[in-house]
Amino acid sequence: MSLKTYGTMAVDWEQRIDFDRLRRERLARIKALLEKSSMGAVLCFDMNNVRYITATHIGTWAQDKISRFTLLARKDEPILWDFGSAARHHQLNCPWMGDRSRAGIPSMRGTMTPEMGRAEDVAKKIRIELEMRGLHKEPLGVDVIEPPVMFALQREGITVVDGQQLLSDAREIKTQDEITLLNMSAMMVDAAYYDLYKAMKPGMRENEAVALVAERLYSLGSEYVEGVNAISGERCSPHPHVFSDRVLRPGDPVYYDILHSYMGYRTCYYRTFAVGSASRALVDAYKRCRDYLDASIALIQPGRTTAEVAAVWPKAQEFGFPSEEAAFALQMGHGIGLAIWEKPMISRLVSFDHPHVIKPGMVFALETFWPSTDGWSAARIEEEIVVTETGHEVITRFPAEELLVAGAPFVTVSGNLPTVREIEAAPNPQVVELIAAAARAEVPAPGKVGV
Repeated sequence: MSLKTYGTMAVDWEQRIDFDRLRRERLARIKALLEKSSMGAVLCFDMNNVRYITATHIGTWAQDKISRFTLLARKDEPILWDFGSAARHHQLNCPWMGDRSRAGIPSMRGTMTPEMGRAEDVAKKIRIELEMRGLHKEPLGVDVIEPPVMFALQREGITVVDGQQLLSDAREIKTQDEITLLNMSAMMVDAAYYDLYKAMKPGMRENEAVALVAERLYSLGSEYVEGVNAISGERCSPHPHVFSDRVLRPGDPVYYDILHSYMGYRTCYYRTFAVGSASRALVDAYKRCRDYLDASIALIQPGRTTAEVAAVWPKAQEFGFPSEEAAFALQMGHGIGLAIWEKPMISRLVSFDHPHVIKPGMVFALETFWPSTDGWSAARIEEEIVVTETGHEVITRFPAEELLVAGAPFVTVSGNLPTVREIEAAPNPQVVELIAAAARAEVPAPGKVGV
């Protein structure tokens, strides 16, 4: 293992995360790509891009509000507009922003109506900054934007173009500190899975499992528990992608996806378990799911392509879907960083026609799925992988090479019940003979029924 796992505090006796370096290197990457592009500046409303460029944050409650924005002009430093009180806080506590943290509010996803003029105010602010730099005639790249703001920018004479790809390209290769933060984020989920493994038993509900995970992650220093998919029993196939209040029962399959962030850096991390015991159908599905995953992991090395990785996964029709679009996200890979899904995307849907070369510094999540032959259970596993100069390193360490059984053993007078067993056991020889004897003695022949 070449990657280090630190404590979550800063200390004077060990070099841990270098946040100054993190800020410098992230900003340098986007500046360099902007300089090579046809754009004069980029305007970002996506919280992840705002954080990447400015290293500012006001809480995950703002993640979907499109309420703060930053402008990065070519050969210049970023300007940030935020809630006034937050802007004042940045001025006092974010010296790397200098005097470039200002008050500014868009339409708050339409809650401020058009006649209030917020879209026009944003557009005017941007035009003034671009004109001061002689860039108002250059294309302005934008990541995500409310339509009224985009229309207002156009009325100001600004040419709006897609800037999302530029930001995605910048975030594709992770810096040393980003990789360390992703590793530490995965470490927290390792611990949450251990707690889950010990706690799972018949009677536990899916939502209780979600609560247990959230408590553990926040206690370890998680910034944001974005979601925990807890899927059990007959809910496993097809995958519903959302937890419920279903109660775990003996013999249930159950899989989880834990998505959280530490210092902004996310996890996407599946594990599958059986409660008390597993059916042979689930064991077989798990092995096939694991084999597909291991085959794709083996191909993660510099110079390979996403098409080569996708080629080892089954076609959609092989596991019950009519097309790759219908099966999307069941066998897939994706970059991971400040967002759950980053470049590159790996899927049979897109990767053959648009292969992407794998490079050192990329961090992937690879996830596979396989339905059981019983028609209702399924296995789902995911690993996160760092691409190194010579190969790769897996950073998700909770055991998953074989199916784990939680809440076992059940003890009988004859010893422990086997952990691989069917919910409805086949009759033993004595029962078979009992049925046959009863039929011989008392049951009418089929031809005489109803006569």
